[in-house]
Parts: sequence; structure tokens; C-alpha cells
Amino acid sequence: MPNTGNDTPSSPSLAEIEQSLHDQGVNYCLSAYVDVHGIPKAKSVPLHHFQRMMRGSELFTGAALDGLGQGPQDDELAIHPDPNAITVLPWRPEVAWAPGNLKYHNDPWPMCSRTILARQVERAAAMGYRVNLGIECEIFLVRRDGDTVVPANPLDVLPKAAYDVVGLLENLDWLSETVGYMNQLGWEVHSFDHEDANSQFEFDFAYADILTMADRYVLWRLMMKEIARKHGFEATFMPKPYSSRTGSGAHFNMSFESLETGQNVFGDSADPRGCGLSTLAYQYMAGILDHAPAVVATTCPTVNSYKRLVKTGSMTGYTWAPIFISYGGNNRTHMLRVPMLRPEIEGDQKPSDGVYLSSARVECRAVDSSMNPYLAAAMMLGAGLDGIERNLDPGDPRDINMYELNDSQLAEQGVQTLPRTLLEAIEAFGRDPLGEKVMGPELAASYQELKTAEWWDFHNEVSTWELDAYLTKF
Repeated sequence: MPNTGNDTPSSPSLAEIEQSLHDQGVNYCLSAYVDVHGIPKAKSVPLHHFQRMMRGSELFTGAALDGLGQGPQDDELAIHPDPNAITVLPWRPEVAWAPGNLKYHNDPWPMCSRTILARQVERAAAMGYRVNLGIECEIFLVRRDGDTVVPANPLDVLPKAAYDVVGLLENLDWLSETVGYMNQLGWEVHSFDHEDANSQFEFDFAYADILTMADRYVLWRLMMKEIARKHGFEATFMPKPYSSRTGSGAHFNMSFESLETGQNVFGDSADPRGCGLSTLAYQYMAGILDHAPAVVATTCPTVNSYKRLVKTGSMTGYTWAPIFISYGGNNRTHMLRVPMLRPEIEGDQKPSDGVYLSSARVECRAVDSSMNPYLAAAMMLGAGLDGIERNLDPGDPRDINMYELNDSQLAEQGVQTLPRTLLEAIEAFGRDPLGEKVMGPELAASYQELKTAEWWDFHNEVSTWELDAYLTKF
């Protein structure tokens, strides 16, 4: 089962963990949690205070942070690190990362995003399932140029840069360093490549249980940012820094396995729809599609996110981003895609080490690199479990280029579009009971308030585009 922050009888003792960290040369532990925006927050604790830290010694003033629902009159919140998630940072081996869950007077705090995901994991486990997640991690390398940003590599100017070998090799020092660290962490990088935009790259690595993968994504962003600055540029997880280039996604690849047998239960070779999926997988997809507008308020959580979710706006033509609430087979014009099964690559049986390059799964493309992975994964999982509980069906796959359908054709087929702005998304989030069911009423209300304010802060700012368009027009 995925760990949910609790020690098990077979787990090493705190003293044994401390000794292991000491033997690896660790001097400090970062007792950490992730805020509502997905930003890691931590206190650095000398190793000789490790066991106190693990018992919740490190306190955070909740009123000083977004989305924790505290005032200055309230007692602090304590981090209780997950002993199964402690990770030595390979690029800073004297430091260990210790993500955990917030508690208040030793009780779980309902507005802790990691706890919210753990509850959905427990919900799936009660149904007999372990939830697996792989994230396709995309990133831009940039430099500041006055009030704008430019690609980190000034020679990277191809209009169609996808899979460009020269652009890849010119960044190989940085790429090789980061891939080496990822492999030291045991993440098993499968491949990395130059993405569609200039100085944009993608990393694909082994899946894990959904809570572990959320932990890894937070750590991955932290690592990318630090290593990029070491090389003299910035790593940005802003979904779309350039209006004329494609944006960065963080596609969720999801599957379930039986807790009893360990077998992937999303696959069915006899699937009459030809996607190779089981009824369970179709129910899961149907739940996500049913709640899609509310889900994307967390998977695409910024103003900038919705500048990625457009049909055009790329030098290569299509943006490759989803705008329709629909699914298909191996078809990248939908919100949900069913990747092609490749038994000649995977073999007929699960490998002994449990690692697949591809397997029976569902991919959600409406996720971007700015998300809080705990909240995004919790909402996605919550929506899918709702589809299973209600025995929903998504209908047949649409194996057509969705971008080429006009409005009347979309209406005839009953296909709706994803929200066009953060405001539309957060209003959909507020209307859908799923938000409160997954996040709880306190965080759901706080999230809606924070994101609504974010939208209006943006909307009320007079932009350079407006000055250029209107200052002398009339």
C-alpha cells in the first residue's frame, strides 16, 4: 500500500534512520510541507535533533501562510515527517528532505494538502486498489532580459524544435547532471528530450504510488530550480512563458492495481472499444470527465495555465494542449488519452522489478507544471472514484482530430470545452460538490477565495498589450 505517513511494524526505528542518515554524511533535515500553491516550506533541523523533529517538534505559524485557515491568535501547526519519504538530496548530500503532514495539537490538520491526498488514497485502498501515477515532467530553461524572458540557449531558435538533437546536446551538461541525480534517487529515468518549444525539455521516469509520485514531483521542481541556477539560468514551471510557443504540461498517467493480487486492473485485452481498458478504467475516466471543469481548477491552477489551454498559439500549429472534455485512444487532441499498449516492449507478464515503460493506463493531459501535485492528484482521484462508485460510462472513444471540429459539430456530438480562464474554472469548482468532498469545506472555501483573488489581481492590472492596443487608438 502507499504510505500515508504512518510507520509500520517492519519499518526501521527512528534511531536506525538517524544512524543511516549520519552514515551518509547528512548534517541537516528539512522538515517540510507543501502549501496550497504547491510551494515547499521547511525548517532546517540539525541531525542530532532528528528524533524530536520526527515527533513533531517543528512548528509553523499558520496565519503567516496562505490556505491554512489560521489567525494570529491560534497555536502553531506541527510538521510530522513521513519516515518512509525521507530523501537525501544527491546534489546537496549533507541535506535530507523530510516531507510530512501538518497536525494541530497532534490531530491531522484538515487543510494540509498531503493529508488530503492521503485520504483519497485510503478511500481507494478501502475499495481494494493501489493507485499508481506517472507524471511527464516538462520544463523551460530561461534567462531574464529586462522585462521579458528568453530561452536559456540563445542558439535554440528553431520554429519546430521538438526532438532537436543539437538543442539537446548543447544542454547535455545540465541534463546529464539532473538525470544522474534522478537515477541516484531511484526514479529510473526512461528518457529525456528536447520538447516542442525553445529550451524546453521533458523527462519521463518510472511511475510510483500516487502519494510517492506527488512527493517526487515537489522534489523534482526543487532540484531543477537549484541545478539550473548553478548553471546560470532559471528553470521555470510557468505553463506558458511565450505566447507563440507551446506550454509545459505535467500529464498524469494513472492506473490501479489490485491490493490482493498486485495486477494492473485497468487493462482488458477483450475491450470491445479497442482501447484495451477494463470497465473499471472506463468508470474512472467517466468520473474525471464528469467533474472536469472543477478538477482543472487544481490541475491548471494559475491565470497563465489557461493561456496554454488554447487551440492555436504555437509556431508548430496546434498547441498540443487539451481544450475539449473528451477522450480517445492514442489521440492527443483530447483531455483524456489512452496510450497505446506495447506488449512487445513490456512483455506479457509484469517484470520482477515492477517497472513498466508503458502499461494499461489513462493519461490526463489537462495538467500543467504549476500545480500543487497533492491537490491535483486528490481531485483527479476523487473524481475518478466517484465515477467508479456511480458506475458511470464515458461512451465510445472519439478517434478524430478534435481541433478540426467546428462549434456546430461539437454541439451535435455533445462535447463541451474546458474552462477558458482561471475565473471560469474556479467558479466551476465552487459549483461542484467534489471540491468540498475531497478538500473539506475549509480548504475548498480558502482555495476558491485565493484563486478568485488571483484572477482579479491579474484582470485589474493594465497590461502592455492594452497600452499598445488602446493608448492612441481612439
